Amino acid sequence: MTTRTLISPAQLARPCGKFLYWTAFALVLVVFTLVFIGPLYWMVTSGLKSPQEFARTPPTLVPEDAHPGNYADAWGVMDLAKLLGNTLYYALGALAFQLVFDVAAAYSLSKLRPVLGNVILGAMLVTLMIPATVLVVPQYLTVLDVPIVERNLVNSPWVIWLPSVTNAFNIFLLKRFFDSIPRELLDAAAIDGAAPLRTLRSVVLPISRPILGVVSIFAVVGVWKDFLWPMLTLPDPDKQTINVGIYSLAASVTENWLLAALVIASLPTLVIFLVCQRHIMSGLTAGSLKG
Repeated sequence: MTTRTLISPAQLARPCGKFLYWTAFALVLVVFTLVFIGPLYWMVTSGLKSPQEFARTPPTLVPEDAHPGNYADAWGVMDLAKLLGNTLYYALGALAFQLVFDVAAAYSLSKLRPVLGNVILGAMLVTLMIPATVLVVPQYLTVLDVPIVERNLVNSPWVIWLPSVTNAFNIFLLKRFFDSIPRELLDAAAIDGAAPLRTLRSVVLPISRPILGVVSIFAVVGVWKDFLWPMLTLPDPDKQTINVGIYSLAASVTENWLLAALVIASLPTLVIFLVCQRHIMSGLTAGSLKG
């Protein structure tokens, strides 16, 4: 069985065809590298420049006189340790709630088969088609006066945790993975006397580590990169996230310190991606095929 490509093996075997192929490949690789790595390189090097060199036109590609102390100054002046601690606290809380409630919802839709389960799943997926900005106003009015309990959640961690629980995309990923688990495993657990909750804890979760890792990464990164919602609901400077805190202090610091702070704020998510990229891909593809 042959595989069709843009360039046939016969053309690729010719010197001219091989030259054109590798030239096009190198050009595309360089262009995409510049597009994705260029802004990151500019941000890192700008944080090393002095204010005078940063304001120079045209800008210098390589700092003439590097100032690594800019990063330490930005860390101390902008109190990034507190902002990073706040963001980590919110992210871990959102992760815990998503793992509990999203796993329970996905397991129910996949294996327990509730009445109108497909309708519920369809309604969840429909919410993915709604822009997030459209939901900001009704969500904000809701957290100002939560129905039934009549509590104002502004400036509390719950204002970040509760909206993050309703993540239709993560529920869909988990359900798709649970669908690929053979029914025989659950039947064997039921024969041994395991209730649905015990089956979930002892059978389903141990073999669901890849997709649980992906959902965990998405939950943490989602809170870490969010800006609009924390800015509206966390006006107290002592409770702000890293993105909102840097934005609030941007007018009171120099541009090179601001870029250094942005580099520090970006490092955790970059490290998570570099360390877990293989697990992210394996988790996303897990459950795509049954068997």
